[in-house]
This record gives sequence, C-alpha cells and structure tokens, in this order.
Amino acid sequence: MRIVSWNIQWGRGADGHVDLARTIDVLRRLDGDVICLQEVAIGLDGLPGGVVEDGLARLCEGLPGYAAAHGPAVDVAAAAGGRASFGNLILSRRPVTQIWRHMLPWPAEAGVPSMQRACVEVVVNYAGAPLRVLTTHLEYYSAAARVAQAQRLVDLQCEACALEVTPPAGKESSAAFASRPRPSRAVLCGDFNAPPGGDAYRTVLADGPLHPWCDAWATVHGSSPHAHSVGLHGAEWPAAPYCCDFFFVSRNLLPGVASVFVEASTDASDHQPVVLDLLEVAGESGSTSPR
Repeated sequence: MRIVSWNIQWGRGADGHVDLARTIDVLRRLDGDVICLQEVAIGLDGLPGGVVEDGLARLCEGLPGYAAAHGPAVDVAAAAGGRASFGNLILSRRPVTQIWRHMLPWPAEAGVPSMQRACVEVVVNYAGAPLRVLTTHLEYYSAAARVAQAQRLVDLQCEACALEVTPPAGKESSAAFASRPRPSRAVLCGDFNAPPGGDAYRTVLADGPLHPWCDAWATVHGSSPHAHSVGLHGAEWPAAPYCCDFFFVSRNLLPGVASVFVEASTDASDHQPVVLDLLEVAGESGSTSPR
C-alpha cells in the first residue's frame, strides 16, 4: 500500500506558475493508493500565481477512481459569489469507511501572522483491517500555534487508542450511533512547518498514547538525516533546503513500514512529494507480502 503526501501549493510550481496539470502528472506517476495533499484551493482569489480555479474538481477529474475527503481550513465567501476555500484533501482508491474533519487550535498571538489550520482523517482497509490516515498542514509563523496544533494530533491518537480499548456502545434504534471502528493503527502525514527536532516534531513524538506516533523515516533510515522536502528547485523560499514534511506512524504499524522517500526531481511545487510504502502486514507480528 502506497501513501503519498504533498504540499502542492495550489498547483504553483517553483517557477511561480500555477499548473495543476503537471501536479496531476506527478501524482499519476507516483501511483499512490492514498494521496494526501495540502494547500488545495477552491476559488480563492489573491493567491500568488493569479489563477483562480476549483482545485478539488481539477484533481478529482484528473485522478479518476479515487474517493475524495476534502477538509478546508479556510472557508470564506468568494469574491465572485459562492464559497472559496483552502485546506487539505485525501484521495483514496481504497474504500473510505469514515471521514473526520478536525479544526486545529488557533491561539491568539499579537503581531504574528497566522491562519486556521485543519486535519483530515479517514479510515481505509489495510491488510484486512481498518487503518486511519490523517493529513495536516501546521502553522508556519506562530510557534505557539504550531505546538498547540501538534499536541492536538497527539490527542487525536490518544482518543483513538482509548476508543479501541473501550469502544462506545452501539444503539440499534439509530444509525448515527452505530458502532464503527476507529483503530489505533494509523498514519499521520503532511507539512509540519518545523524541521526534524523542531518544536512540532518533538511534540508529535512525545509519549502518551498507547501507540504513540513514531517517525517513519527513522524507522527505515535510522540516524541518517531526513531528505530535504522543501527548497530544492529555486522557489522564492526558503533560503536553504530543509525537511518539514513527515510521515509518522503508530507504534503498532511499525512492522509494516517498508520504505519512505522524497521524490526530489519534480519542481511542480515548492515542496517535494514524500512517499510511504507499507507491506501488507496481517498484524503486529504477522507475515508480510509486497504492496
């Protein structure tokens, strides 16, 4: 099972031009079973590049066969009427049994730019059992907001672990109360706007849940530095390349982690796609087979 995470910068490449066709070409080539995208824009005027379009519709049209779980962080009145939004998107070729859209904390901080941030969470089938996949994009300017948002991602994992141990009772008279799995086994990915060892990174990895978040890169590559995921192709920022795009997995998913890599060649965004391959694992100590 392949999961792709990518901050697509609404289709704006390192050259400053908006072109979702090349974004789609890269995603087709990477062939993810689940695709997690950040900075998906719908009808939002005023973004650099000057192109106003429905990014969700373009991506769904260009990638048929995927179910879409869209989670805008910003949802406002569009200048031309209707709604405009900016946020995260999960596309899945595997059936999606549940979707959650979490608004992350947004603490006030005088004189510091910030915006509402969100996390999209879905449940798909992996190795014959449910798996949660979450994608997010944390605050860039405000360290306080970024840490608060990272802590909420830990809290979400705590909630899932607790619900797995003590599931809520169903209620036969109401489908809304039907018992549905929210497993502890999970993947968390996205743009965390902090380097390895930075504030958000350390917060996400803090112990606490029954199956805490673990850095998938370290699982595969040990102490080797994270590959750069931003600043490789001459975009206007950052001043030097670094890594701020990560895959974290729950501890009980570690046996399934086969590979993690950064697709460094594309210049279709200011970020690079990051790819996680999972083996089809029956359980924590089960047998494995290729994707």
